[in-house]
Amino acid sequence: MQIDNHDFYTKLRKIATPIAFQSLMMAAVAAGDALMLGSVAQDEMTAVSLATQVQFVQSMFLFATMSAGSILGAQYWGKGDKETVRTLFNMILRWCSLISIIFFCACEFCPDLLMRLFSHDPVIIDIGSDYLRIAGWSYLIAGVSQCYLAIMKVTDHVSPSAWISTSAVVGNILLNGVFIFGMLGMPAMNARGAALATTLARVIELVLCIVVSTRESYIRPAWNRFFEKQKLLAADFRRQCLPLLGGGLLWGVGFTSYTAIMGHMGTDAAGANAVAAVVRDLICCVCNGVGSAAGIMVGNELGHGDLEKGKAYGIKLKKISFVIGFVSMAVVLALTPLVVRMVILTEEAQQYLTGMMIIMAVYMIGRCVNTITINGVLDGGGDTVFDMYSLAVSMWGIALPLALLGAFVFHWPVLVVYACTCLDEVGKIPWVMLRFRKYKWVRDLTRDKTEINTP
Repeated sequence: MQIDNHDFYTKLRKIATPIAFQSLMMAAVAAGDALMLGSVAQDEMTAVSLATQVQFVQSMFLFATMSAGSILGAQYWGKGDKETVRTLFNMILRWCSLISIIFFCACEFCPDLLMRLFSHDPVIIDIGSDYLRIAGWSYLIAGVSQCYLAIMKVTDHVSPSAWISTSAVVGNILLNGVFIFGMLGMPAMNARGAALATTLARVIELVLCIVVSTRESYIRPAWNRFFEKQKLLAADFRRQCLPLLGGGLLWGVGFTSYTAIMGHMGTDAAGANAVAAVVRDLICCVCNGVGSAAGIMVGNELGHGDLEKGKAYGIKLKKISFVIGFVSMAVVLALTPLVVRMVILTEEAQQYLTGMMIIMAVYMIGRCVNTITINGVLDGGGDTVFDMYSLAVSMWGIALPLALLGAFVFHWPVLVVYACTCLDEVGKIPWVMLRFRKYKWVRDLTRDKTEINTP
């Protein structure tokens, strides 16, 4: 099917640009923490980088829940069924609140145990534990604010959601300077200051979400039927959520395991990996934005009943993913000399960082293609099972075992082990393309209102 390129790119730019900017702002917080703490001490930067892996795991649970709601929400919004979107908002808010409470309790009552998963260095464990005790409050708040932002994105309020996140991020970076270095008469708190800044920024974000959502055109939780259950809709939600949760856990725990492996290879390896991770997250902002836009655009057309147009959108977005991947590779290579000079690292850590950046440049091709194709196009049509299967094979069957064996059995060099952690994204591209061409993702997932409301 031929599509109107002007209309397509207008939609893509309108949705992807605010989301990419929002992703950039979120990554900027991690970059700000790394640069500010890196200027204080390598141990402070490394400890915070490892401690934030707890939030990373939490985000996998939140991501699965919100993505399931967003997949269905995008299709129901394309169909024009606002009331069902409101019901989905209630559903994801219930689950995300429960998840956030669990992680908050873990950070408050056993932070030392959590840090020992990532490092055996007592200094790193102590610094990270202090960070988690304060940052745990931000994990509690994030579960609610992220639900508001997710619903805004699928209901034609992408720009306000990006504005809210940006405001919170700017506040976070400014507060980082105040609390980390001790400005404006405040004591210098180092890593604990970064945690306090993050928590206050989350409070700002939640307040803005609630205030903005009071406007007439916004979807808000239906508090009078917050615990009301719709059996068929809940079943559809679980059908999308469970594979996403399985895939999210496989990816989240696997990715956290990569960080733990590098952490156990020494402080220099962990420090270099922390900086490389910040650069990776910054460069991935574009593919994250396009991936989210892909899910919304494809989902809207499929939910509207225009399957051929949704399919054509998906094919075009898949081609775009390769272009973004190769451009991202070039950007990483161009930034490598600058990044190595910007942070305070030991000579050995600088050598590790240079090698990691070169390896990561190739990794970016797979990361961009898979993010847009799997998390965007395939998920937009409800084909959420494939991501879980591909992660089980490529990450847990190949990349992670090789990294573990290389680090703890064969004692391979740091850069070889790091390369093993990057194998999964690049290696599964052919498999992803085969799955894409089966077009199992070209589906309308919506139901009629009468069917949803039937007891």
